[in-house]
Amino acid sequence: MRKVHLITTGGTIASRRDAKTGDVIPGLDGQALRAMLHDPLTGIEIAVEEFCNLNSFAIDLPTAFALATRINERLADDACEGVVVTHGTDTMEESAYLADLLLASDKPVVFTGAQRAADEPDTDGPRNIADSIRLAAAPAARGLGAMICFEQEFHAARDVSKTHTSRTDTFMSWEHGKLGEIDGSSICLHRRPALRRAYAPTAIEPNVTLIRMAMGMDGDYLTYAADKGSKAIVIEGFGRGNTPPAVTKAVAEVIGRGIPVVICSRCPRGRVLPVYGNGGATDLQRAGAIFAGDLSGQKARILAAVLLGQRLDMASLKAELEYLGG
Repeated sequence: MRKVHLITTGGTIASRRDAKTGDVIPGLDGQALRAMLHDPLTGIEIAVEEFCNLNSFAIDLPTAFALATRINERLADDACEGVVVTHGTDTMEESAYLADLLLASDKPVVFTGAQRAADEPDTDGPRNIADSIRLAAAPAARGLGAMICFEQEFHAARDVSKTHTSRTDTFMSWEHGKLGEIDGSSICLHRRPALRRAYAPTAIEPNVTLIRMAMGMDGDYLTYAADKGSKAIVIEGFGRGNTPPAVTKAVAEVIGRGIPVVICSRCPRGRVLPVYGNGGATDLQRAGAIFAGDLSGQKARILAAVLLGQRLDMASLKAELEYLGG
């Protein structure tokens, strides 16, 4: 028997529609989710633990850090082959990436969930859980880090994003592609993730602000974030990482106050690169902004929170963000 720990956190997969209000709210515990599985998963022992029961839009960075810590505790059990986490899809990619950055084992960690509530006749939750448990128990999954398994595919936590509000095939890895597929009882591995690093902070810095650019924005939001105590600011800029000239000026001022500014793109594909002048990305680079490759804004925010928890200086922070940005 191969033992897998199933940790539940709520989300749509554990939700039903309230008869009075019509709201979809989490309420099913881990044992109820276990009982919904149609696949017998022969040869796999499942230990169930309820961590919390929340919609994932209510999960914050300290909660996600505590979840990552709990995952490492379960993986430290010699009998445990891997961990599966059920989680809401809204912020699943962030919790998964945080877990990947903190992973203290080569055993697999698989996040999964559902786009359809547990009481819908065509709910996708039970199959996703069964596929994820099979993946977590597979020797081939060792060394892949934290992943998201959904709709018979599995993806590296760094690369994957939720791409559709409601479809069951919502998770995709735009630039790097999926790691593999679940085909019945078979694990079909296509590639291994290249851009991974593990850290062991005793805490993370939750006060990291993410700001998305739009035409004609000024620098007031950056100044406000800095004044309110943000320890780093991540900007989703235009295209290659450009910002309006007024924002570029504010970036220089914020960096001058010792606050790191990280540049990503609001485009779902491609890397940021300082190419354009006249207030664009080359001026951001001269001001000391850090360019985060093809990391999404939300992933760069998670990485910055972890790195700040390591108490890295600005040069080391830049080196780590640039390396993991690819």
